[in-house]
Amino acid sequence: MRWLLVAIIAVCNTLGDVLNTAGMKRQGEVEDLRPGTFAKMVGQVVRNPLVLGGFAALAVSFFALLSLLSISSVSFAVPATAISYLMETLLAKYILGEDVRLRRWAAATLVALGVVMLSF
Repeated sequence: MRWLLVAIIAVCNTLGDVLNTAGMKRQGEVEDLRPGTFAKMVGQVVRNPLVLGGFAALAVSFFALLSLLSISSVSFAVPATAISYLMETLLAKYILGEDVRLRRWAAATLVALGVVMLSF
């Protein structure tokens, strides 16, 4: 059950971050945070299906993390769910078209190797 929850957290967290990124890139840059501009941005965000999908995926991830913490220690749960860093790097490169250089690949790979070490 622990590893199933880890998988749910990793997938939903990754999906949520990628959807939020894609949605906010379509939204456009935030130029200032004056109350009127901020309210307009919030209004646009709550109508953005990509951002709403991202919020939903992150909510599932959050509740799965709560479930994982109820049956496991935080010293296992948080590092184990860090596999999402590798997944997010992959999706940033191939879905969002970001320029991911060798240093980031190396860092994400080290995180993934740490998750593998937790399973032993």
